[in-house]
Amino acid sequence: MRQRLYLWLRKVWAVFSIYFQDSLAYRAQAVIWILTDVVPAMVMPLVWLSAYGGRSHIGGYAPGEMVLYYLCMVTFTNFVVTHQMWDVATEIKEGQFSVYLVRPFSYFQTNLIRNLAWRVFRLVVFVPMLALAVWIYAPHLTQARFEWGPTFWLSLVMGHLVSFMLSYALGLLALFFQEVFSVYNIYYIPMLFLSGQLVPIGVFPEWLQALSRYMPFQYTVALPTEVFMGRVPETVAWQGIGIQVAWTVSLYLLAKVFWRKGLLYYTGVGM
Repeated sequence: MRQRLYLWLRKVWAVFSIYFQDSLAYRAQAVIWILTDVVPAMVMPLVWLSAYGGRSHIGGYAPGEMVLYYLCMVTFTNFVVTHQMWDVATEIKEGQFSVYLVRPFSYFQTNLIRNLAWRVFRLVVFVPMLALAVWIYAPHLTQARFEWGPTFWLSLVMGHLVSFMLSYALGLLALFFQEVFSVYNIYYIPMLFLSGQLVPIGVFPEWLQALSRYMPFQYTVALPTEVFMGRVPETVAWQGIGIQVAWTVSLYLLAKVFWRKGLLYYTGVGM
């Protein structure tokens, strides 16, 4: 048993090393991708600070809390939010997917490790950008407080799994359809709004906040951000974590169905 675990960990490390080196090989491209996510989030606090116009709160957020929200959001997004459906769909469309079918490592495990390698590289590149943002907005963060408890860390990890399973299931749609990239472009519209990346969910009308509670997006990055900021009571946080677990399991089962049914349609076009 111990030897089997050792061999499995060696496989994991080998795959992780390969994809981490792959990230290093395209550093300029990686930095550009990161900047496309980071720059808007860094600018948004300036927009909100101007919008306050002397008011003490907007949507329950004081000016300093709004600044902290976006700094937390952009930080956690770098770990939580995944976009792997583009890679999965491209590999299926171009026939590279066939190679993974004969490897001793499952395609699901490969994607999980590949995603983890990219997360590690992305966080390393992001740290200097975060340090600069904290230095710029430091005068607005004097009253900031943080919650580092187990509910935060668990919600952060589960948020990542929800995002991972959602993007993986979307990627497997390419087994059924020849063109899925337009679907992914549409996906980003509700994702950006209901995950809280563009604006806090708390500033939305009540009906839209209620709708977000029935969608998976809020349970990716919005929940851990609000838990970290201490805006969520512990009991509510645990309820949110339970919903994250439910979404993760449901999306995993959906991906299993897509995999089993989709292989019947896969023809290896592009090889």
